[in-house]
Order: sequence, then structure tokens, then C-alpha cells
Amino acid sequence: MSPRASSRNVKPFAAVAAAFGALIVFISATWPTNAQDATYTPEFTGDKMLKIPEGKIWREWTYVGSLVTPNALNDGNAPFPEHHMVYIDPASWVHYKKTGEFREGTVIAKELTRVRAPDGANENGSTDEVSGTGYFMGEYSGLEITIKSKELYPGEPGSWAYYSFGHQPEPYNATAARQSTEACNACHEATAAEDFVFTQFYPVLRAAKPK
Repeated sequence: MSPRASSRNVKPFAAVAAAFGALIVFISATWPTNAQDATYTPEFTGDKMLKIPEGKIWREWTYVGSLVTPNALNDGNAPFPEHHMVYIDPASWVHYKKTGEFREGTVIAKELTRVRAPDGANENGSTDEVSGTGYFMGEYSGLEITIKSKELYPGEPGSWAYYSFGHQPEPYNATAARQSTEACNACHEATAAEDFVFTQFYPVLRAAKPK
């Protein structure tokens, strides 16, 4: 092959490589922040309302456990008659695995879904599915966030504060006010297994706790 022919072949290849490199740079610059980035920090409005995390990133955090409390098993009037899925922010998950403690700034999210109950559901609200009869997840129906911070909540038991973005289908409220101590913290203080957190229900945390 002549040097001139070789040169002609190299130029298109170099152009393609340059274009590909530019594409990678563009994607890196415009791609949404990785939800597993441990730098998540709660954001507040000027009147101390908690802003809902952008991009629903709590669904990308470490899942620690779930439970379901259907109305049929609570005399038809469960306070939260849904499935509860609980997540912990990435930095706090890393800290917990190392120390077995919830760090300053821990954020725990609890998202709810309704119990799936299509037409033909059983009298007790269960449904018959391919895996058997039981309570299955329906649509999203609420979001709550808990934050541990001595700096922000020095007067709250355990320095925990609780926020609800609505006990309702999506879209949730864009902001949430802090719940009263009596509304949330008192229950956690009385029955949670560890530092106001219901770790008795969260096997992922129990398994990760250093022995």
C-alpha cells in the first residue's frame, strides 16, 4: 500500500475516533447525576420545607426491607394499609456497614404501594396469582423521608425528624413539612429496635451490621 493510500485511510478513522470521544464527553456532561453518588444532601426551602429528592433517586438507594399491613388484617382500618419499601442513602449505607451505626446526616426513605386488588380479589383483599394467594404490590401511594441530624434537630429524640410527601398516588407533593414529635418519633422511640429505626423489620441492615 502506498503512503498516500495509507494516509487516506487514517484520516477517516481519526475523524471517527474524535467524534466518538466527543460523544463520550457530551454524555458524561449531560447524564443525570448517578443516584449512587454518596454526596446526596437534603435540600430545603426558605421556610424549612424539605424538597422531594430529584429524579426519584431514593429508588436507586440500598433497599433494606419491606412489610405489608393490609386492612384485612387490621380490622379494616390499618394506619398504613400498604406495602412499605425502605431505602437508605448510599453514604449512610457505607457508614453503617463499617460501624453498625446511623451516621449524622442519615437519610431513610419509605415508599408505599397499595395492595393489588383488581376485580375478583378475595374477600380479605388478597389476590390469587401464579405464585399463590397473597398480598401483592399495586400502584405507588406515598413517600416519607427520615433524617438524622444533631445540627438540624437538636431537640428531637435521637436527632431524627420525619417528613411526608403525601399519602397518595403519584405525583407526590414537591415539599414536605416536618412532622410533630408526637406524630412519628414517639412511636419509633417506643418500638424501634435500634436508634429509632425498625431494624427488626430490615434484614439487609441486620445482615450488614458488623459482628
